[in-house]
Amino acid sequence: MAAVQWRSRGRNYEAELQKFRPEPFLVEFGEYHPLKPIMVTDTKTRRGARKGSTSSSSSSSSVPTDPLSSMLDGTDPLSMFAAASASEAPRMQHSTSAGDLGRRKRDKEEDPLGPDFEPWSSKRGEILARFTTTEKLSINLFMGSDKGKAPSPGSAVSEKVRTRLEELDDLEEGSQRELLNLSQQDYANRIEELNQSLKEAWAADQKVKALKIVIQCAKLLSDTSVIQFYPSKFVLITDILDTFGRLVYERIWTMCSDPRPLPDGFTVDDVNDTAKETCLNWFFKIASIRELLPRLYVEAAILKCNRFLSKTGIQEILPRLTAMIRGIGDPLVAAYARAYLCRVGMEVAPQLKDNLNRNFFDLLGTFRQISGENVQNQLVLQRVEVPEYLTLYSPAINWILQCIAYRAPESLLTEMMERCKTLGNNALLLNSVMRAFRPEFVAARATDFIAMIKDCDEAGFPKHLLFGSLGRSLACADPPESERLTILNEAWKVVTKVRSPQDYINCAEIWVEFTCRHFTKREVNTILADIIKHMTPDRAFEDAYPQLQSAIRKILLYFHNFSVLFSIERFLPFLDMFQKDSVRVEVCRSITDVFLKNQVEPTRDPVILNAMLHICKTMHDSVNALTLEDEKRSLALLIIGFIRMVSFGRDFEQQLSFCVEARATFCNLEPVLVQLIHTVNQLAMETRKVMKGNHSRKTAAFVRACAAYSFITIPSLSNIFSRLNLYLLSGQVALANQCLSQADAFLKAAVSILPEVPRSISVEGKFRSSENFLLDFINNFLATLLVVPDHPEHGVLYLIRGLLNMVQDYTWEDNSDAKVRVYTSALPLLAAMSQETYLYSIPKMDSNETLYGGDPKFLSEINKLCETLIGQILDHLKALSKDEQSIRRQGALAFSLFGVVLAHGDLRNNKLSQLSVNLWNLSHKHGYCETRMSVRTLECIKHQAQQHDMTHLTDVVQRLALQSRT
Repeated sequence: MAAVQWRSRGRNYEAELQKFRPEPFLVEFGEYHPLKPIMVTDTKTRRGARKGSTSSSSSSSSVPTDPLSSMLDGTDPLSMFAAASASEAPRMQHSTSAGDLGRRKRDKEEDPLGPDFEPWSSKRGEILARFTTTEKLSINLFMGSDKGKAPSPGSAVSEKVRTRLEELDDLEEGSQRELLNLSQQDYANRIEELNQSLKEAWAADQKVKALKIVIQCAKLLSDTSVIQFYPSKFVLITDILDTFGRLVYERIWTMCSDPRPLPDGFTVDDVNDTAKETCLNWFFKIASIRELLPRLYVEAAILKCNRFLSKTGIQEILPRLTAMIRGIGDPLVAAYARAYLCRVGMEVAPQLKDNLNRNFFDLLGTFRQISGENVQNQLVLQRVEVPEYLTLYSPAINWILQCIAYRAPESLLTEMMERCKTLGNNALLLNSVMRAFRPEFVAARATDFIAMIKDCDEAGFPKHLLFGSLGRSLACADPPESERLTILNEAWKVVTKVRSPQDYINCAEIWVEFTCRHFTKREVNTILADIIKHMTPDRAFEDAYPQLQSAIRKILLYFHNFSVLFSIERFLPFLDMFQKDSVRVEVCRSITDVFLKNQVEPTRDPVILNAMLHICKTMHDSVNALTLEDEKRSLALLIIGFIRMVSFGRDFEQQLSFCVEARATFCNLEPVLVQLIHTVNQLAMETRKVMKGNHSRKTAAFVRACAAYSFITIPSLSNIFSRLNLYLLSGQVALANQCLSQADAFLKAAVSILPEVPRSISVEGKFRSSENFLLDFINNFLATLLVVPDHPEHGVLYLIRGLLNMVQDYTWEDNSDAKVRVYTSALPLLAAMSQETYLYSIPKMDSNETLYGGDPKFLSEINKLCETLIGQILDHLKALSKDEQSIRRQGALAFSLFGVVLAHGDLRNNKLSQLSVNLWNLSHKHGYCETRMSVRTLECIKHQAQQHDMTHLTDVVQRLALQSRT
């Protein structure tokens, strides 16, 4: 290709804008909507008709052309899925086994309790976590000698029964297996192994073996050698009992489901004789167990099976089992046996409240045993204090009272309170009553409960635990307004006298919520001061971080006015007790998160700013070399949120001072520094809008100060593209404020660091080529250079030349066309700079169009630079002819340059016109150019050729031919 002589065509941007502005079109929205399905007319020609005739049919149908229109049609994917599921339902139901169907019906039928009843499963984890021990545990198992054999098929029924009874006798008299020195975790694992063995034995149709396992596990509940662990032991072993009861019930249910499942509300008449006989056989087996405790527990486990035998069976058996518990000598063992019976009774017959009451009253009668010689000797032997021993009853009593109080009238609470008084205000019972009944009932009688707590014996059950239970109820329901201050004063008199820091904080954090809910910052400050006083000596707060965090959460729940919150004198000293780094940061995160959610308007309140700066600094200072990137990002987002909520209105200097302080405070979090630079740039633009007239000098000085802030801060960023983009942005802000020297410094700094851009960068944890990111930046940079006037000391187009030199020297990827693409992008800029009037400009600032005023020497420099760039591009195109991939790249680059020459070059110049034709031919030479794009380009050129000042394009169009790959 011959040397090119570049001439930019003259442009009248305003005229072009008016010419190509779309004409307004009135749309009747009653007939048209962009999401409305399009009506498509489909004309089909019928084939196979008589010769010489054709038949066609036209039909109009609503064809959804996109997912949105199909959604309006009601045929979105979710609706289709629902319809498909509905159509599949009959087949699925047909294929469902009778057992599965019966289980679903059974689950539906046997859920008499409402969602407001807290199930036992929700208490299980709390009990296991609370009642622990470091003592060694043991398991004694009498698993029998396996001498019983299955009878032959011809044996009589009586022989079967005799064999089963012998097996049970063998169970009672068999070999002993003892596991000693087990840790708590080992014990739990062994119990779980027994549970699994039970399931395996049942699956293998070894029903007697399964029963043996259950009996031996139930016997373990008589062992109180490690009494502190007994509640957790009860939880673990009753899991096995529940499993056994479920297996037996499902076995009998399955026997009743042949040939069809039992109805939802089945009666005894619906149960076949075989199922009844099997069920009765199970009760006979259990009745033959000699020891009271396992017989009681195992029968209670299958209590629900009585539905297969009798309509009133459960109603008759519950009183009998309740009476059997009276034969258990240990009051703790008896209490948990009653709890299990009440649990099973609530599952199968929650309406039988009399049995619940009878169990509770029997439990009250055993309290006198606690002071008896046997219990006291046991406590001395195990070195357990009476208050600790009494807490072991709490899960059992709480459960029984919960069952009794479920949907009970308020009058029942009054009755319970009277019984407590009759028993001398038994603290253990009073505590359970307050936790069992609805908070509304307790709150209405809060003053009465306080009076009863005062009369309790301090030695048996600490009063602070009672006030803790009362505080939990008052946190959920409000007492009478006139009594609230009295309640708080009476409670705090007791709480503040607790000597143990752990006991103190356990109770105090409960009453924090009551105080925040009903009182002002004065009372809250008093509570916080008292907590600090108790928890600071000997650094007791180090063992109470969960409770202290809970107190903070409760304060944040009720104090959303952070000006009031931070004015609480002891709030920040309270935060200082969080000395552990991870906990302190978590607390600061929660405070900042609540602040961002509730602080609607920007603030300049010094109380808020100082406190939040301290809190955010704490989060920032936790960052070190080991901090994960996700953690850094999360902390940065919180701090950025705070910075965005700070506004000093028109006091711009104060706002800038805040940014200076924030930069020094948060220097280790790069996203925060980026946000601060954006804030300062925005501040500079707002200053320009607000300060006018007499304040122009002051405005210029302030903008220069903002520019200095950015210029100092940007180099501290490690991310190269953050630096590039912020240099460019800050330069644009400086230009908008007529600060040419500052803008020049920013733009030159951006050009100077281009060689530092690596060939690959990390994006979301993955390394990617930086080429596209760099091209995007350079294109934005070129667009800015149009309005940047040349520096009088640096020559014509010095910034463009400097940029192109950097691009020339940059080490691009192998087989990369990025450099040529930059040259191609620079041509439209140079063409725009040669116009008499620029496409855009900055008010009150002279660009090169004013400085040079169309000077021929300036235009000559532009043309020379364009010719140099085109020459570089053409040389690159010549080199791309080695393989198919190179040819494809050659065609794409040639077509791109053709578009630039067509749009910005003066094609009345013969050499330039010939260049465009050559580029067109080169791009289509091998047939890789997209035909649709080529056709549209030709149509556009033909349309332009019809303009009176573009007729010379007619000749060009005639020389452009479409070629296909051969």
